[in-house]
Amino acid sequence: MLIATAHAQTGGAPAAFDFVSLMPLVLIFVVFYFLLIRPQQKKMKQHREMIASLKRGDRVLTSGGIIGTIVKVEEEEGVLLVEIAKDVRVRVARGTVSDLVSKPAGAGGGAQAPASAGAGKAANDPSAPAAGGATKGGGLMSRLLGR
Repeated sequence: MLIATAHAQTGGAPAAFDFVSLMPLVLIFVVFYFLLIRPQQKKMKQHREMIASLKRGDRVLTSGGIIGTIVKVEEEEGVLLVEIAKDVRVRVARGTVSDLVSKPAGAGGGAQAPASAGAGKAANDPSAPAAGGATKGGGLMSRLLGR
């Protein structure tokens, strides 16, 4: 006979559920949550709040790279009328605004007192460095490049 007979082997008892074997997966999920998911949710929430607070006079940067000033906010359509150059206005969907470049001059909450006695003198001197030159966000390119 050319075919050998096969003998069935008995299997071992099934292993009990072991919580320790599940720990690496739980640990990976926790790390992903705190390093990726949670910061992204915070960033999305800040972006939604920024879009909701847009008003006339704000300078904005669209996701297409266009910088302009909001002329009119059309609430019912979710559209902004943005002036990108003198007498050049475009309609932009509110969701395409990626960043708020600057607020209007009067939106700062009133005039601030000079920090020191020499601050008023420096403001009138054209050769003096601009006040507030080292702002938190830096320039526009720093904000775009994330530096």
